[in-house]
Amino acid sequence: MSDQIATLGQLLDGAGTQWRAFDIGRHITKLDKKQFLAIEQAQVPYPYPLAGHAWLAIQFWDTKASKEPYVWFLKFPLDEQSMLVSASRDHFADMVIQALGTEITGEQADGKLDNNPYVFTPNANKLAAFNAQVKVLLKQPASQYYEHAQLYFSGKIGFDNWQSVALQGIADFALRLDSDTNLSNLQKAWAHLPIEVLQPLSAMLEHVEIPTSMSELLVDYTQGAISNNDTVAITAALRSISKGQAQGLCAQLVDTVLSSPVRHDSDVLLTIAGRCFKQLENPERLHVFMDNCAHHQKIEELFPSIFADLVAIPTIRPHLLGLLRKENRSETLARAIGRLFS
Repeated sequence: MSDQIATLGQLLDGAGTQWRAFDIGRHITKLDKKQFLAIEQAQVPYPYPLAGHAWLAIQFWDTKASKEPYVWFLKFPLDEQSMLVSASRDHFADMVIQALGTEITGEQADGKLDNNPYVFTPNANKLAAFNAQVKVLLKQPASQYYEHAQLYFSGKIGFDNWQSVALQGIADFALRLDSDTNLSNLQKAWAHLPIEVLQPLSAMLEHVEIPTSMSELLVDYTQGAISNNDTVAITAALRSISKGQAQGLCAQLVDTVLSSPVRHDSDVLLTIAGRCFKQLENPERLHVFMDNCAHHQKIEELFPSIFADLVAIPTIRPHLLGLLRKENRSETLARAIGRLFS
């Protein structure tokens, strides 16, 4: 490997591109360049690890050409402290230089990295949300499916007529709540949406800093869903509120769910760990959450996987390790923790 190129940032800068990096493992979150450089140099842990990896989208474009930006979707292994394993990153950079030289944009780049072991394809929901977000950031118009989605959420064609609404249209709508009457239409529509729309919609809204008024609606709506034991509606609300501007309301919703009759439901617990993880930085709430996981029927499967997931997140790790030494734990939680180390 050449001495000049030590990081992906340097590779992209050296090729004369403009670029942006995003985490797309949990939420789609833009990583600022200083933060990305510190991650690359293993000065700080990766903030959003998932399954032992950093899941990245790197968008770059040639400043001289007017073509659409290129995107690399990359997954790199992390060590036990959630630091980037730089050997893997170096290996990837090497493969890029061998395949493309420094001409990483342009016709000859197409398809050259298809069999690269670090390249992955995000699932359909994530891809649609990413495409929608990029168009907003680049101030480009939404996809051709957006207008029909707007029409659907306005209620004018009936909420049962969801078959004609494209996933990309739902993503564009969710990422443009501040346009037209999208927000007020969504608030009026929410309680009437069928599960076939609610689930993909919540998979888009989890990437959006929804306004406080929408979070308030979700808190109220979940009370009814809890009364009806409707875990699908509850998980949709948790996903949708998770990145909202009003994180206090997200915390309130998580607390309500954790003390409700659905508190031991695996989908509910996995959604809180995967999407509302910011709320688990609070040691008391984390304790309640892990206690609920310990009371799940299939504890042998659920508890270790959630523990492994959360202990990798740098902002949660110290509190979770603190729980191992805590005195006032329930017998069930103490047994579950003991089983991890036996």
